[in-house]
Amino acid sequence: MTEAYVEVIRQTPAPLPPIPEGDPLSRAQWTSFMAIADTVIPSVRPKATAQKLKDQALPDKDYSDAYNSLRAVISEDASDNLLKEYFTEAPSSIPAFKSNIYRLLAQNIGNNAKQQMLIVLSLLNTCAGALILTGFPVRIAAQPVHTRQLILRRWSTSIIPSLRMLARSLTSLTNLYWARTSPTLGRVLAFPRTPLHGTPGKGFDFAFLQLPPSESPKGLPETIETDVIIVGSGCGAAVSAKNLSEAGPKVIVVDKAYHWPPEHLPMSEENAAVQLFMNGGTIISDDTTMNVIAGGAWGGGGTVNWSASLQTQGYVRSEWAQAPHNLPLFTSPAFQDSLDRVCGRMGVTADGIRHNKTNQVILDGAKKLGWAVKEVPQNCGGENDRHYCGYCTLGCGSCGKKGPTETFLPDAARAGAIFIEGFDAREVLFEDRNGKKTAVGVKGVWVSRDSQGGVSGKDKTTREVIIKAKKVIISAGTLQSPLLLLRSGLRNPHIGRNLHLHPVTIVFGIWDEEVRPWEGGILTAVCSEFENLDSHGHGAKIEAMTMLPGWIIPFLPYPYDDGGPATMKSLAAKVRNMTAYISLVRERDTGRVWAEKQTGLCRVDYTVSRFDQKHMVEGMLGIAKMLYVTGAREILTMVPGVPSFVREGDELGPEKDAASGNGHAKDGINDPRFQAWLDKLRNTGFPSPQSVFGSAHQMGTCRMGNSPRTSVVDPKGKVWGVEGCYVMDASVFPSASGVNPMVTNMAIADWTSRELAREMATAERNARLR
Repeated sequence: MTEAYVEVIRQTPAPLPPIPEGDPLSRAQWTSFMAIADTVIPSVRPKATAQKLKDQALPDKDYSDAYNSLRAVISEDASDNLLKEYFTEAPSSIPAFKSNIYRLLAQNIGNNAKQQMLIVLSLLNTCAGALILTGFPVRIAAQPVHTRQLILRRWSTSIIPSLRMLARSLTSLTNLYWARTSPTLGRVLAFPRTPLHGTPGKGFDFAFLQLPPSESPKGLPETIETDVIIVGSGCGAAVSAKNLSEAGPKVIVVDKAYHWPPEHLPMSEENAAVQLFMNGGTIISDDTTMNVIAGGAWGGGGTVNWSASLQTQGYVRSEWAQAPHNLPLFTSPAFQDSLDRVCGRMGVTADGIRHNKTNQVILDGAKKLGWAVKEVPQNCGGENDRHYCGYCTLGCGSCGKKGPTETFLPDAARAGAIFIEGFDAREVLFEDRNGKKTAVGVKGVWVSRDSQGGVSGKDKTTREVIIKAKKVIISAGTLQSPLLLLRSGLRNPHIGRNLHLHPVTIVFGIWDEEVRPWEGGILTAVCSEFENLDSHGHGAKIEAMTMLPGWIIPFLPYPYDDGGPATMKSLAAKVRNMTAYISLVRERDTGRVWAEKQTGLCRVDYTVSRFDQKHMVEGMLGIAKMLYVTGAREILTMVPGVPSFVREGDELGPEKDAASGNGHAKDGINDPRFQAWLDKLRNTGFPSPQSVFGSAHQMGTCRMGNSPRTSVVDPKGKVWGVEGCYVMDASVFPSASGVNPMVTNMAIADWTSRELAREMATAERNARLR
């Protein structure tokens, strides 16, 4: 890494909005929380110098072994002082860690979950409560670190499900925010804050409508009129805005998010979670087993996705065209035209891809095993060789990714569309017209930027705004579009249901050589060998995972056993030599979204079914086999209770089976020891409730269909039972797409928005003839 180069192209900061006033925790509750956080990621010192309430004490030999093991995998430039600083770091010593937890509890966590956590933290700060929860009549903060580790370990294997969930939740939160705020982790990994590949790009100069402060003492709403109002700026919204603007109607696009030009991108992992994602970067399902990540940026998920541009597969299109969906559009030439049109605008191609280590393993592993595999086309304007970027989760600073902010939204602007950022749409307005409930606009709250042009200041203008329109298009995304319809008084029982998430589990490979997995395209290969395991189109695909430290470390299997926390720091430092993969399931069974009454926050009610878990297991085993045949030293999974598989060889791992020798290299995946490990994985599956899953794809909550008895919108995207209101985003998918949903989303929006433009033009011609 060349420091001078990083300094020259350093990103412009994007300071966070102010932390809400009113501490979400009492002093005693903070004491309990930080005691647990410092147990999950403790300060580690030799026994002779350790403080029992502050440090995990290791015998001199164990400390020396851990230190030397870490030294073997980290950057040669890392100093001994840095390693000691890393070992002695704990969450309580990181101000940003506490501020992130503060923000999470104050505004991003549901009221029920927060109240349960507060009760537990309060109990742990009393002797009686601690006795009930820990078995010791001592406040948890007064326990030495090794006893707190014992408590955490007991919780993780308790026969009481709520205690297992407690251990998992507190461990996950700590790992997440430590990885994103640690002042030492990035330096230990030699992880550059700024990508070393590519150059900063010049983005489109968006102009946003600004409103003056209200002159009325009562703060009367600002009223704006247009032909079409589009709520959202993501993939479906952007395509719709382009098509309708170019067809002639006046279009206004509104989004709660703010636009961040490329000079701010990629953001830091900490800031991106707040500025570019919904709900601070993660939404936890009601049963706490699912971590849902959804875009919340100007440009929606297209701003933070990984460039993968896969068209809807034939078997999915056939499913949607047949009963019970009965939507012949999806097997028509018109839909293929829409797929090709949106891909053409983004320059989608697989030509010229440079695969990094992570993706090359998929290609090579599948080839060695005789499995179906292909390159994943990228939306990089035909310049895949130049877009060698692993940071796009944090926003693409090179503008090499041709998502909504580089293509469809600029097209809409050039055709006259008006944009409003910072607009929180609260409800769709309806009127009775000729006996029909008709959408006539949207009411929301607009918050300006501060006087410095950012969002971190308090000197902002807040206005209630009514936008009157002839047509209302909801493109707020699968999690928010149904909530907006429900807030607007619509009661179709399918609104918010039929939620598909493409649930994933992650498998990690550790290599002898340095990988620097954050370099290169994130997702450029896919193995589809397991995509149809039930002969009805349900199964798993194998894809690469983003390898930014703050996004991968929280999913690493936490070692609750003796010495676990110290092991966690060593494991985190191995990310430099690591690759990771997802077993992504096109699931059969669904969930729902709903809004918490007290806070209005989106809640996700979703549990991965046993049926879909079986398919996920097959994908997971497939990843393990790929890693084995391509030479990974160690293979780890997210399956609780199953240790990693460490390959035998010249540099043996800690799990060497002396009895087996080193005679199975020629056996490949038939190595008996490897097969025994695979059998254990298969037999263990995903035990409940300690297993966790992830999702970055959300679909189906405003499902398209041919009847209001089975769906939310009709075959043209119009909401059943009302006039003038449409949904154009991934929430209209009849079921899971089975591929990264961007292109499918755009194609459906392309067709429905063009149909709407034709209908509006016909209505206008007919009106002139009257």
